[in-house]
Order: sequence, then C-alpha cells, then structure tokens
Amino acid sequence: MKLRADFSKREVVRPGDEDWRASPSAGVDRMMLDRVGDEVARATTIVRFAPNSKFSAHSHDGGEEYLVLEGTFHDESGSYPKGSYVRNPVGTSHTPFVGEDGCTILVKLHQFDPDDQAQIKIDTKNATWRQGAVPGLSVLPLHEYATESAALVRWAPNTKFNPHTHWGGEEIYVIEGMFRDEHGDYPEGSWIRSPHLSKHTPFTGDEGALIYVKVGHLAALE
Repeated sequence: MKLRADFSKREVVRPGDEDWRASPSAGVDRMMLDRVGDEVARATTIVRFAPNSKFSAHSHDGGEEYLVLEGTFHDESGSYPKGSYVRNPVGTSHTPFVGEDGCTILVKLHQFDPDDQAQIKIDTKNATWRQGAVPGLSVLPLHEYATESAALVRWAPNTKFNPHTHWGGEEIYVIEGMFRDEHGDYPEGSWIRSPHLSKHTPFTGDEGALIYVKVGHLAALE
C-alpha cells in the first residue's frame, strides 16, 4: 500500500479528509496519514483505541514514536496519559492496552535510524518549556538525532514567525487551536507534511495553537 508516498510533494490532511479503518485488533481503528507498506509499514497514523481494547504484542523493527492525544495509553512498562511523548527504538517490543477512558495517539512507525537508540518518555504536561525564537512562541524539545528534531510548539494568539526554508522537510500535527500560513488554515487535528527546501511564513489568529513539529527527516526520502 502507498498513501501520500511521494515525499517531494506537500501534503495536508484536515479533519474529515480521511476515514477511520479497522485494524487487525478488535476495537482499534486507524486514520492513515502516510504509508509505505502493508500491515508492516513506514507509516504515520492516528490510532483510536476503544475503551478496554488492546493491541497484539509486537516488535519495533523500525522504531516507534507516539504522542498521546486523548485518554491513557498503557503497556507493560507503564501508563502514559494525554500529553505523553514516547520513543521506542529499533529492537524494542510491547503489548499495548487501554482502560475505560480509551485512547487516541499519533504514531510514527519504521522511521528511526538504527543507531538512534534513545528510549524517551516525556510527560509534556509537566515539562519545562523554553522561550521560542520570536515573542509568543514557547518550545518543548522532544528529541534530536543527526538532522532530525522533534518538538512541541505553543503559539500565543496572533503570533507570526519569520519566513523560513525547511531543510530536510517539516511535518506538523495541530494538537489545539488553529495553525495558519500563506497556503491555508489548519484546525485542530490537521496534519501537514512539507518537503525538503519548501518555504512558508506561519502565524496564528485569535485562537493560538499547539503543534507537534518534526524537521530535518525527509530529505533522503525524495
């Protein structure tokens, strides 16, 4: 299966653009954002767990990175409430499950450098944020390896960033509010993937925004 698999193209998925699809595990549905492969794939996906559902035991042959959007995600190593960011490197394994509150996560699979062996667990609700590059921006770094960098960025209302070029591309998921640039408006739940050397001038309106952003990870895929 190939879905938005041309990484030289800009792609946008807004709420309602994609349907939920059943996974092999009962009570677990997926909204696919990009995918190269079948059940084992390089993939970026929103995964929705119904209350008291579980996913089968599996190994992370290409690594797993996820952000908990709603509810609480559990596995044998711990419990991860809304706002948790977790990286499980190549070679790890687990058996996920959820409780009565259900859970929704943004997950990226088979996208790790094999040498990137950092296992990371961050409670972003209680972490220390930094001042961003312009007034109105707050940044919570999540991970860096080689050219890749991931962070949460909180935009105050009516904040504007400088025009910039994405060396290695940029990927954004809008967690809260409304993110904007000269190409359009992106409400909560939107996903944007911009290719290597693309450009934009992002800003927010009265709503402000909270986004997950990853940069520098797409150049080799074009």
